[in-house]
Amino acid sequence: MDYRAGETLLVDKDLGWTSFDVVNKLRYALKALYGVKKFKVGHAGTLDPLASGLLLICTGKKTKEIDGFTGLDKEYTGTISLGATTETYDLESEVQHVADAQVPDLNALKESMSGFVGSIQQTPPRYSAKRINGQKSYERARKGEQFQPKSVEIRINSFEIVAFKEKNLDFILSCSKGTYVRSLAHDLGEKLGCGGHLSALRRTAIGSFRVEESMSVEDWVETIKKSPSHAGNNVDLNL
Repeated sequence: MDYRAGETLLVDKDLGWTSFDVVNKLRYALKALYGVKKFKVGHAGTLDPLASGLLLICTGKKTKEIDGFTGLDKEYTGTISLGATTETYDLESEVQHVADAQVPDLNALKESMSGFVGSIQQTPPRYSAKRINGQKSYERARKGEQFQPKSVEIRINSFEIVAFKEKNLDFILSCSKGTYVRSLAHDLGEKLGCGGHLSALRRTAIGSFRVEESMSVEDWVETIKKSPSHAGNNVDLNL
């Protein structure tokens, strides 16, 4: 592989890693391979630490194509836990059980989920990296400020049930760029009247790229280490 000319690496990100953790790990390995102090590496679409799955990493001149990758549709699998809510809409904050929550049956769930398919307006979580007047939304939320992020138009291509057991709804979702899956979980809980939050998430596809074609960060580091050595090459890779 020619990492300088540009490659797109398909990484299966583990839970707990940030997208920037992955970028930094691979950048360090590539700088060591080429014996340079700078090397351009970037990711095409953030994946939260509490989510696993496909992350596209671009190297060298390929970083110029990142914007094109971020606009691709995404596919996810995950779990929505009904009957309880959290302030962040996921497991980053304390779970609050809804008193006397009545979780609907399977048919009612399917009907409610179908109402989210198509072009819809979605309000991002207050705890998100979206900028409001130049400041990240989660920074304002942590200060206790009262505000409501502006809704944006997104597109849900499909939103289907994989399994449903003991208030836990396993789903598969295809959606457009800019979709907050945890907002979708929260909004579904609101619509059902029982509350809900995202308790698991895995990205399985970005456009035509599939997680089945990816490798772990550790495997990519080993692959880079086994590449032909370029130590001492003084080419400026700050492309």
